[in-house]
Amino acid sequence: MLNTKDILETINMIREENLDIRTVTMGISLFDCASEDENRFCDNIYDKITRSAENLVRCCVEIEKMYGIPIVNRRVSVTPLSIAGGALTSSGYVRAARALDRAADTLGINFIGGFGALVQKGFTKGAAGLIAAIPEALSTTDKVCSSVNVATTKAGINMDAVAQMGSIIKETAYLTRDADSVGCAKFVVFANVPEDNPFMAGAFHGIGEAETVINVGVSGPGVVAAAVKKAGDVSLGEIAEIIKKTAFKITRMGQLVAHEASVRLGVPFGIVDLSLAPTPAVGDSVAHILENMGLETCGACGTTAALALLNDAVKKGGTMASSHVGGLSGAFIPVSEDKGMIDAAASGALTIEKLEAMTAVCSVGLDMIAIPGDTPEAVICGIIADEISIGVVNNKTTAVRLIPAHGKKVGDTVSFGGLLGYAPVMKVNTASPAGFIARGGRIPAPIQSLRN
Repeated sequence: MLNTKDILETINMIREENLDIRTVTMGISLFDCASEDENRFCDNIYDKITRSAENLVRCCVEIEKMYGIPIVNRRVSVTPLSIAGGALTSSGYVRAARALDRAADTLGINFIGGFGALVQKGFTKGAAGLIAAIPEALSTTDKVCSSVNVATTKAGINMDAVAQMGSIIKETAYLTRDADSVGCAKFVVFANVPEDNPFMAGAFHGIGEAETVINVGVSGPGVVAAAVKKAGDVSLGEIAEIIKKTAFKITRMGQLVAHEASVRLGVPFGIVDLSLAPTPAVGDSVAHILENMGLETCGACGTTAALALLNDAVKKGGTMASSHVGGLSGAFIPVSEDKGMIDAAASGALTIEKLEAMTAVCSVGLDMIAIPGDTPEAVICGIIADEISIGVVNNKTTAVRLIPAHGKKVGDTVSFGGLLGYAPVMKVNTASPAGFIARGGRIPAPIQSLRN
């Protein structure tokens, strides 16, 4: 039975509180595109992607009109290219990235993910070739996103891979220096990467997935912030209940859109990722949720505890709304994409060290953080190693998306536009971990990995 109050409440969430479907992402397998000929491989992946997703954008527009629900992004994720491409050289991987970009342009989608590698225990020839190609690939394409998984709780941390990431990030920053090093905003380093994540830059189509699949990412930090503020002076237990109920409603909307898209496209429904994904727009901030709980500013003492409450309540509410919750599912804290985080970082209340602590209880990691362009490679590798260790030891996904903005110093601002937003350049501890990083090898899996 439809409830008029619930309908009006949802309409208000959309109109006044920035509720939207952040992305409808189609995952596409590229296993049948393999070829020893680089030209043929590029043609195969272009043809497969454009054929499989030819109706994606039109379908999303029709759903928007039918239900009045904004769908902000239409995206595609593909099998990690280091697996599908296999024997390609680095130059071949760059050509393949450009084929992905052409396919994205043909489809009219926002981003395409999957230019990535899984190297938590070591490198295949394909993975090594793809990683070497990342800077050129990201600097010569517009919509291609890349990720590298360097660790899992089961395998430990591949420190040889971590040691490469600093130079990859710095080179990408230099090659896209005329656009505030935006190429780095399309590259993320993971631990325990999920294979059904619809959000960029880490989305790819996992090897255990169906031929094609529809995954949906919802949003709604503005809705949760408004609900917490409206609740007034209540206990934290009551706040948790309010967030759970709100997350339930948001996720049900995502479930509706995912089911409708699945039926219309004739593609299996994969998961709903119920993450609270903020934007630079006023009123659409995870930081503001925490502040509405009673913090003077995000970054104050108590921020990690407030974020832990939020993340847990979102997961509990969302999992009651859908039997197919996946991806990351929780709260994101990307600095450049969250107005409250931007303000807190600019004021000095929010530091990289505090953000690292917060990542122990949120759904991803150090995300969209601008740092000085002259930050040494070893320091970048050390930041990655620290964050990846949190994921490995706690058996959760963590990630790093740093932007060492070429030519920028602490206090400067970088601007990327759109959902990528803008950010102050944050101070970094430059005491060198070079000797530690240079040891290489693999940090063994923690004892809690032995679960069988």
